[in-house]
Amino acid sequence: MFKDTVKELLDKAFQEREDLFLIDFKIVGDNDIKVVIDGDNGVLVEDCMFVSRAVEHNLDREEQDFALEVTSAGATTPFVHNRQYKKNLGRVLEIKTKDDQKLEGTLADVDSEGIVLEWKAREAKPVGKGKVTVKKEAQLKFDDILEAKVIIKF
Repeated sequence: MFKDTVKELLDKAFQEREDLFLIDFKIVGDNDIKVVIDGDNGVLVEDCMFVSRAVEHNLDREEQDFALEVTSAGATTPFVHNRQYKKNLGRVLEIKTKDDQKLEGTLADVDSEGIVLEWKAREAKPVGKGKVTVKKEAQLKFDDILEAKVIIKF
């Protein structure tokens, strides 16, 4: 019952702020509410405050005691929503596919069906000795992706 009420409040907040979306939501222990959000343009502290207030100001502490934590998705947290791909265009991703492939490359394109990943590889020359750098590309459907996350390089 309490979880349904909190979920309704979150849904209402995300209808008001369509640039934000829910990544994870759970209630553990003694009504310890944990919410993880993301946004099409990233997440600011003010965005977390907005979601927190949307929940906290509509629950009665006299009726139900609770703790509330609203955070943003971490930089290397695996994607759970297709909207996360668009905001990471141009970044390097690590992709695990359902057929046990592991790919790493730059996210070049995103559409409603899937993504395009690009990377460079060294291959033997077709004629003669030595290697040549070639540009590789993989088109992946969202349904074929098991896990995707941003790779941060320094």
